[in-house]
Amino acid sequence: MATNESLKAGDQSATFPCASCGGQMQFDVDSQSLKCAYCGSESAIDAGAAKKPVEYELDFSDEADAHLTDWGMEQQLIKCSNCSGEMLLPASQTAAVCAFCGSPKVLAQGDQGSIRPESVIPFQIKKDVAEDAFNVWRKKRWFIPGQFKKASLSSKLSGVYVPYWTFDSDTYSTYTVEVGTHHYRTETRTRTVNGKTETYTEQVRYTVWHWSSGDYNKAFDDVLIPASGQYDSDLLRKMNDFQLGDLLPYKPEYLSGFIAERYTVSLKEGWEQADGAMAAALRGEIRGQIHGDEIRNLNVDTTYSNRTYKHILLPVWNANYMYKGKSYRYMVNGESGEVIGRVPRSPWKITLFVLFCVAIVAAIVILVMNGQAA
Repeated sequence: MATNESLKAGDQSATFPCASCGGQMQFDVDSQSLKCAYCGSESAIDAGAAKKPVEYELDFSDEADAHLTDWGMEQQLIKCSNCSGEMLLPASQTAAVCAFCGSPKVLAQGDQGSIRPESVIPFQIKKDVAEDAFNVWRKKRWFIPGQFKKASLSSKLSGVYVPYWTFDSDTYSTYTVEVGTHHYRTETRTRTVNGKTETYTEQVRYTVWHWSSGDYNKAFDDVLIPASGQYDSDLLRKMNDFQLGDLLPYKPEYLSGFIAERYTVSLKEGWEQADGAMAAALRGEIRGQIHGDEIRNLNVDTTYSNRTYKHILLPVWNANYMYKGKSYRYMVNGESGEVIGRVPRSPWKITLFVLFCVAIVAAIVILVMNGQAA
């Protein structure tokens, strides 16, 4: 759904009408209920008896299953012609401003189905709190211009539910590896000191290699894969403190007053990314259980079973701001208030820091050389 900044004047949705006055009700962060924008009446959201979201058996044909694409309200797809951002809004709403890049160029694309969310973490952080968190965060960044710390920045935050996939899987891996064990032997050597030849002994290390094999079991739970195509992937990976234990069964009421981004990473693409993440984790853990001083030629063969997935929505306050003619993006975790983003850098401060580090290294080298000479 759309924030007030993203609505044309007078184009309010009546998807959740107030029982008292008929006005539009939106999700209220403080009360975690629907609240009327006109008379202030509140209506509780029935989260349902099921506290644990359902996980579906991994089937890539689910994206074409009409039963799984019903979001509980008629949707329209809105696409920004500037950044290609795709937003899902109620059919009665149109967006005037893109929630991702701030561009007014958004076009209706018609109804395109996508797997509905299984669960959601509702917004816990209000817009003004998110703005304050950003101002505190930016003043603590390193190597930023002094003027930037004092500048009054203007940015419009949009509340966006960002899509993610989560995957579960049991894994059974077999592996082969070469393991090296360090041994030491005493060798006799000669050297010339002050024109005289001396004989001395030295401990020399050598490595004995042998092949080893084994197996490894691991169950993965909630491997989180961003399904958004509109955010810098590095920034999204840094936003990693969502508490997935707080997920609630999806209700369209939670989206009232916010925008839900349509996922652009397909279920199959999401699994491929999760597969890669699991494989990397397995290699690391298998390496950790191999006893040896060195290993090489590690080959891992993994079988996956009981694969399941969820499509979930996580709350993010998204904003762009301008500083000296350049645009920067930041995001605030709508659950925890964590801030991630990009800030301008001062080339002078970076240069001075590098020169300082070079001076420290040079001083250490000089001290070591003087000590050896003595």
